[in-house]
Amino acid sequence: MSLMVSHLKKGHIMRRFLAMIGMIGLLLGLSLSGCARAPQSPSGGSGRVTLGMSYIPDIQFAPFYVAESNGLFTQAGVDAHLRHHGSNEGLFTALLAGEEDYVLAGGDEVVQARSEGMDVVAIGQYYRTYPITIIVPENSDIHSAADLAGRSIGVPGRFGESWFGLLVALSQAGLSQSDVSIVEIGYTQRAALTTGRVEAIIGFSNNDQVQFAAAGIPTRTVPLTASGTVPLQSTVLVTTSQRLATHQDEAKRVVAGMTEGIRATIAAPASAVTAAQKFIPTLADQGGESAASATLKATIPLWTHPDGTVSADMDEEAWVAMCSFMLQQGIITSAVEAKDAMNNTATTP
Repeated sequence: MSLMVSHLKKGHIMRRFLAMIGMIGLLLGLSLSGCARAPQSPSGGSGRVTLGMSYIPDIQFAPFYVAESNGLFTQAGVDAHLRHHGSNEGLFTALLAGEEDYVLAGGDEVVQARSEGMDVVAIGQYYRTYPITIIVPENSDIHSAADLAGRSIGVPGRFGESWFGLLVALSQAGLSQSDVSIVEIGYTQRAALTTGRVEAIIGFSNNDQVQFAAAGIPTRTVPLTASGTVPLQSTVLVTTSQRLATHQDEAKRVVAGMTEGIRATIAAPASAVTAAQKFIPTLADQGGESAASATLKATIPLWTHPDGTVSADMDEEAWVAMCSFMLQQGIITSAVEAKDAMNNTATTP
């Protein structure tokens, strides 16, 4: 068009001639515009997308490794690239900078980020069950969250899902932080519990408890609540509301690929461990595969509904309860609407 404008300054005849050429060019441009868009994936879906995960490759991401290795993302119609964050990178930094299109994060972390003004939204459930639990020595007399009164409890720090889980346990048991001794132990859970520095730790059922068992240390888990219901949502697939609004079909394809990856991992755990070897170098170490298999076995129940089925849809009422709990506990200082933090558009056909 700039070339046309420069020539229109010439004589009347030239103007009429160029006008005709311009109209022809415009019509051709409109008819060909669809052909000039970004390349499509082999299945006719969206273009290349980057899926972000934490900076340490881990068997807990097996469904994504399986989905890429087995072509499940391609079958869903999306060209997916997996990216593990740098160790000094914020959880949503790359997403908000446009370096990632989707990222795995805790639902509670999504709500926290939105309260701080970040444009993030959950579009698909990854873990259906909150993985945080209380871990105590096997011979401990702690059998419920109420038994934590007057006890020393180890947490990595006053942040993240372990900290949120402790707040849930105390709240449901009618205890306050002053009723217990909270010890920030970093990531020394094993040493802290076995040396008696703390009487209980807050950890992951599919990580810390598995590691204790692998080391031959007799421990057991205690649920955060007597009912088993936790007012928090664990890992979800996240994007920005802006991208969701403009790439709804792509989002559906990414969620579909993730969901199929979960199903394939559950159906063939051994094959999932094999697929993960490409992404997790430590699996080649002595005992690496057996450790990964144990973690995977403990993770499978987190992906499924009670009847064993898999889906990515999210429970809006559960998100309402989480937003309310986090505000009451002071985890967030400004209210967040559940409908802004989660969106099931990508989980529906």
